[in-house]
Amino acid sequence: MKHFPIFMALEGRRVVVSGGGEAALAKLRLLLKTEAKLTVVAKTPAPEIVDWAAEGRLTLIDRAMEAGDALCARLFYAANEDDAEDARVADLAHRDGALVNVVDNLQDSQFITPAMVDRDPVVVAIGTEGAAPVLARAIKKDIEERLSPRLGLMARIGKAFRAKADALPFGVKRREFWADYYAQDIATEDAAASTLDSMLDKHLNESAKEGRVELVGAGPGDPDLLTLKARKALDAADVVIYDRLVAPEILELARREAVMLSAGKEGFGPSVTQDAINDMIVTHARDGAHVVRLKSGDPTMFGRLDEEIEACDAAGIAWSVVPGITSASAAVAALGQSFTKRGRNSGVRFITGHDTKGFADHDWKTLAREGEVAAIYMGKKSARFIQGRLLMHGADALTQVTVIENASRPEQRILATTLGELEPTLTNAKLAGPALVFLGLAPRAALSAAQQHEMEAAI
Repeated sequence: MKHFPIFMALEGRRVVVSGGGEAALAKLRLLLKTEAKLTVVAKTPAPEIVDWAAEGRLTLIDRAMEAGDALCARLFYAANEDDAEDARVADLAHRDGALVNVVDNLQDSQFITPAMVDRDPVVVAIGTEGAAPVLARAIKKDIEERLSPRLGLMARIGKAFRAKADALPFGVKRREFWADYYAQDIATEDAAASTLDSMLDKHLNESAKEGRVELVGAGPGDPDLLTLKARKALDAADVVIYDRLVAPEILELARREAVMLSAGKEGFGPSVTQDAINDMIVTHARDGAHVVRLKSGDPTMFGRLDEEIEACDAAGIAWSVVPGITSASAAVAALGQSFTKRGRNSGVRFITGHDTKGFADHDWKTLAREGEVAAIYMGKKSARFIQGRLLMHGADALTQVTVIENASRPEQRILATTLGELEPTLTNAKLAGPALVFLGLAPRAALSAAQQHEMEAAI
C-alpha cells in the first residue's frame, strides 16, 4: 500500500486550486461539497467558477499563480492541463508548505483524490493508486446501487442520538442497537427519531444476551476458500482466538473492533497450552462476548475440537461448529489428483505425524501395503520417523511421496519424491511454512511423465 487512506478535516481550512478549465472544475465540484475555504487562481476561469465566486462559494484570483498564493493552504491542486505550468505552480505550492496534487500526474503528487460515494456524512472512498481508474469507477457504481440514498439522513440523525444511546452499556449491547437501527430503511427525519426512541427503550429493557462460541474452520490459507458462514462469523465476532497457521489475509476479515488473541501452537516448539486456550474461550464467552475460535483448515481435523467443546459444556456456554476446507483437500487439488481412484485405492487415511506424547504411532503394516494412500498432517519434523517405520514394515522405497508446503497460498511449493528419498529431500528443501505429506500420491504431471517413460522403456 503506497497511499494510506485518510479523511482530512477541511472545515474552515484553506484549499487552493490553480487552473480554470475542465480539470479544475472536476476537482471543484467535489471540493464545494466540503466546508473548506476555497481559492481558485486562474487567468481565464470558466464561467461556472466566476459564478461560484459571485455567489461567495469561493475566492477567485484571476491571474497566473504567484509565490505566496498557497500560504496556509492545507491542500493544493495543480489543474492547469499544461505540464510546464503545473510543474511551476506545484513548485510554488511546495515552497508555501501545502500538500500538492498534480491532476493526472501520480508520480509528482503527494496525495490522490479517490473515487467517492457520497451519502454525507457517510462517504466511501475507492482508490487504486492510479493503477485502474476504470475499476474504481466500476466499484463506485456497484456501491452507489447498494447504499440507500437515505443513508446520509439516517447517519446524521443517528449521530445526534449518540448521547442518548450511551445509556446502553458499551460493547455488544450498544453495537447491536446501532446495527438494528441501520438495518432499517427510514424515509423521513420524524420517522427516524421515532424509530430511535422506541428501539432504545426496547434495548434498554432487554436482558443481556449470553455469550456464545463458534468454532470456525479458517481453511488452508487462501481467503477465497473461506466459507460464507465463516466470513459471517468473523464479521460478527467480539473476540477472535486464532491459531498460528491462520493466514494474515483471513485475520484481516475480522471486524475491526474485535479483540484479536493469538493461541499459537507449534509442534515441538513454543505453544499456548490447551488449558489456557480453554480458559480464554470460556472467560470471554462468560462476559457475554461472541467468541470465534478460529482454527486453520477444518476444526474437526486434528484441532482438539472435543476438548474445547467440553470446556464450553462444562461452563454452560452455547457453541456451534463451522466446518472449513481441510488442508489435505486443498493440497490434493493442487496435485491435480483425487484421494481415491478406481483400481488404485478405495480408501484414504488422515493421520498426524505427532501427538501430545511426541511422534505418533500408527498401523504401519497396513500403511506399508502397496496402493495405500495417506495424508499426513504435521509430518515435517516427524518425516524421518515415518520413513523409517514404513520401510521397516516392508513399504517399497519407490513409493510415491509428495510434500505440499503452504497449500493454496501464493507461496505454495510442491516437492515430488519417493519414500526412500523423503529424507534428506525435506531437510534439503528447508521448508519454512506448514507442510502436508501425501503417501502414495504424486502430482498428476509427474505421474503422467513417469507412465510415459515406462511405456517407452517397454517398447
